Amino acid sequence: MKPRVYLDTSVFSAYYDRRLPERQRQTREFWLRRAGFDLATSELAREELMQVLDAVRRRRLLVMLRRVAVHPVTTAINELTQRYLAAGVFTAAMHNDAVHVAAAVLTQHDVLLSWNFKHLVNRRRRAEVNTLNVSWGLSTIEIVAPPEL
Repeated sequence: MKPRVYLDTSVFSAYYDRRLPERQRQTREFWLRRAGFDLATSELAREELMQVLDAVRRRRLLVMLRRVAVHPVTTAINELTQRYLAAGVFTAAMHNDAVHVAAAVLTQHDVLLSWNFKHLVNRRRRAEVNTLNVSWGLSTIEIVAPPEL
């Protein structure tokens, strides 16, 4: 069985982002290995990618989105997002990050893949999310960057 991996928007965006060549290289290497994973994201990623100003880049990113399952943002995902916010794991400014975590957890993914070290890929946030998830009877989730997978 392939690991179930949820991709946040940063994993798509980094593919074409030349500002950080090493991150771009590692992202492209991950995409070459994508067949080894069951990949998905949520409708939020589509919404965020639609905001890319460069029309050519936006089109390319949306084509990448076709290669993964896209889950709707359900009432249950929104409710879990609000629980994370109320518990202080995420601030209101980090709402979309909380949505990505809630979506990954409720769609039963093993891993949330992200380049967002400030809000997602860090030991403290992962521990807080997983402590709450366990207390609420939900599954835990690994939150890592592409090189870790």
